[in-house]
Amino acid sequence: MQDFITTQLYSDQKWEHFLAHTDAGFEKYNGEATCAERLRQAVLQGMDEEVKEIDQIVANPEAPTFANTIMALSDCGETLSRATSVLYNLLSAETNDDLDALATELSPKLSEHESNIMLNEGLFAKIKAVYEKEYDSLTGEDKMLLEKVYTNFERSGANLPADKKQRFREITSKLSDATLKFSQNLLKETNNFFLHLTEEEALEGLPEMHRQAAAHEAKNRGLEGWVFTLHAPSYGPFMMYSAKRAYREKMYRAYNERCTHDNEQNNFSVVREIVDLRQELARILGYKHYAEYALKRRMAQVTANVYNFLDEVLDHYLEFGKADVAQVEAKAKQMEGDDFRLMPWDFSYYSQKLKQELYDYDPDMLRPYFELEQVKKGVLGLATKLYGITFSLDKSIPVYHKDVSAYRVLEADGTFLGTLLLDFFPRAGKKGGAGMTDYRGERAKEYVDNQTQVTPLNSYRPVISVTTNFTKPTADRPALLTLGEVETFLHEFGHSLHGLFAMTRHGALSGTSVYWDFVELPSQFMENYATESEFLSTFARHYQTGEPLPESYIERIKSSRHFLAAYGRMRQVSFCLLDMAYYTQTSETPHDVKAFEAKAWERAQLLPRVPEACMSVQFGHIMSGGYAAGYYSYQWAEVLDADAFAFFKEKGIFNSEVAASFRECILSKGGTEQPMTLYKRFRGKEPDIKALLERDGLK
Repeated sequence: MQDFITTQLYSDQKWEHFLAHTDAGFEKYNGEATCAERLRQAVLQGMDEEVKEIDQIVANPEAPTFANTIMALSDCGETLSRATSVLYNLLSAETNDDLDALATELSPKLSEHESNIMLNEGLFAKIKAVYEKEYDSLTGEDKMLLEKVYTNFERSGANLPADKKQRFREITSKLSDATLKFSQNLLKETNNFFLHLTEEEALEGLPEMHRQAAAHEAKNRGLEGWVFTLHAPSYGPFMMYSAKRAYREKMYRAYNERCTHDNEQNNFSVVREIVDLRQELARILGYKHYAEYALKRRMAQVTANVYNFLDEVLDHYLEFGKADVAQVEAKAKQMEGDDFRLMPWDFSYYSQKLKQELYDYDPDMLRPYFELEQVKKGVLGLATKLYGITFSLDKSIPVYHKDVSAYRVLEADGTFLGTLLLDFFPRAGKKGGAGMTDYRGERAKEYVDNQTQVTPLNSYRPVISVTTNFTKPTADRPALLTLGEVETFLHEFGHSLHGLFAMTRHGALSGTSVYWDFVELPSQFMENYATESEFLSTFARHYQTGEPLPESYIERIKSSRHFLAAYGRMRQVSFCLLDMAYYTQTSETPHDVKAFEAKAWERAQLLPRVPEACMSVQFGHIMSGGYAAGYYSYQWAEVLDADAFAFFKEKGIFNSEVAASFRECILSKGGTEQPMTLYKRFRGKEPDIKALLERDGLK
């Protein structure tokens, strides 16, 4: 990890490669320092540097202009940006007690530093002067940057009177602490539980590969028997295959009751604090509630549009969702008797039994054909087929963990495009789920006017990371994925292409720096390929025999594609309703978080409520992530991606001309134009829900 941190903090941003210069740009560098201490020093130095840079902007005696104010501000804070990117990415991917402690120490300092910038009256006066003088005369990306900078300062309290500015500072500092605590509590609760089984009869129903994985986990912990954890590759298959209902219930409760216990990891008060602080922040700025504040920077714009969209989805899907659950319940009663009551810990198990009956389909039957190395070739090869880019493994690039692979990404002509890090397997220091992030984003090497095209040759190239929690290899077999894990890989890889293809002048508008309800289009678009036989035939081979994935299996995948689609949609809508309920409040969050949650998503809930369970205290997307008042973005992006992929289907799923248009209009542009403008330029029209309904089998 030391070499990785050194490279990311101190290397030149040369487009052709990343070269480690441990003696450059950081006078206090100490080769003997721990990783945490090195990051601490870098963050502190970065804050000092940025303060001096901003002081120079404010002290400039010349009249404020776009170049000497907006561009100068955009170039500030390079050291701090690098250091905080490394720190917070490692907190998600490879944390430890030292990094957790460092984050706790630095969080209030960074929050205060950010507040000092955003509430700097002299700086905002110059920004406001440029906005009032030059906004109408600027065009394109420069105009978008000016609007974003001015709006960010305004939304961060720059126009507030002195007393409210002080309270705004206090709120942002407390929010920083609370969101960090929320994440740390959830990770600790996830890691604290495991189910240890010592009798083979307790494994009834579990396929051999999952038994082997559990035995491998037990051995790693110095235990006999089998160990199942709350991490996705262990938890999901256990809930799907275990015939032991009591153990399914135990695992379900352990997972869904995380952060509800009477211990230091309890998140009830943290949830209330986060939501109430955000609501107060919005009210100080003159908004009715936080959703109104947040949606100003979303495609939806206002809460009514979000609710209208969710209502439309409910109208189309609710009855079908109820029918889905009724089907699964009928299967359970067929197997267990008419008195059987279907509970949430039963749903995966009996739905899999039903799916097997209806379609002769079992997710594990595909695993032998989805060996991770072959899947990786398929996914990277898809980008080559669509866009002509190539990926070259480079073991000389430092990484933060032995499981991480680093690739140099090249254009078809050999021009360096960026670096891609792939990190697939769960471990104690890694957060659950999957994600894409960047350690460095793309931006032009120097300011160029609106007539100059940005290319890989005149811009700093990004370092992009994809992290997942896929099924790990064992001593007896390689990592074999489910179709769902293949879809996850494609999803996060779609985000990575958004970052790698970025060609913008200004880093603040680069890559995934777009509205939250537009950012999921590139990722969810890629998931469509997972069920296309033309794509599957490029890589899906049996890991032992080399036999291609049988066409009969592909047909089963396609025929079962609509299975429980409406139920899945309603589950996601329930999360959207919970999110909006929290952030459209106009009073304090009720003390009883569980009761609030139950009422908020009641009309979309299709399974019996478990009183002890609570999603809110685990809902990192809307509490500690960036999706507060924006979780609906996933559903809206599905409308976009279904509509976009329908265009590809019409022209050919590997059509290079359509792919080039998608890259040019969507993937390379970042936030340089309004999202709907970009989408309509690609598609020729606005999206509607019809393509999604058709894909889900409802039309």
